[in-house]
Amino acid sequence: MTRWPLPEPMKRALALAQAAAEAGEVPIGAVVVKDGRVVGEGRNAPRGLHDPTAHAEIAAIRMAATVLGNERLTGCEMFVTLEPCAMCAGAIVHARIARLTYAAPDPKGGAVAHGARVFDHPQALHKPEVVSGIGEAEAAEMLRGFFRERR
Repeated sequence: MTRWPLPEPMKRALALAQAAAEAGEVPIGAVVVKDGRVVGEGRNAPRGLHDPTAHAEIAAIRMAATVLGNERLTGCEMFVTLEPCAMCAGAIVHARIARLTYAAPDPKGGAVAHGARVFDHPQALHKPEVVSGIGEAEAAEMLRGFFRERR
């Protein structure tokens, strides 16, 4: 487990990931914060919604944009339990999220530190600050447990 207290938004993202797992979805949760206030949150729901774009990050971005009344989420930070995929990293770029904090790396499907490395692409219109590893042990164990039960 983590040796220091997790930030409240990451705790909430982990709780959302657990809710996703309980619904039979891959356990990923995301929270968007602006000025210390949660303005968006989401959990994975592609299976339940029959929507391949229903990732936790997309749901959190949509909610935050609605709450703030703006598609540009400047000054916002996203906390997510797994390194975002290319679709979600692209949405983070387009939303102009200032900082991304993710828990566990995703060597197979991630696109921040792995794979496409979307933020490093020369055509990326925006590059958020990235922090990784906050809540990694908790998120990784939740993912391992979820897939272990399905094998």
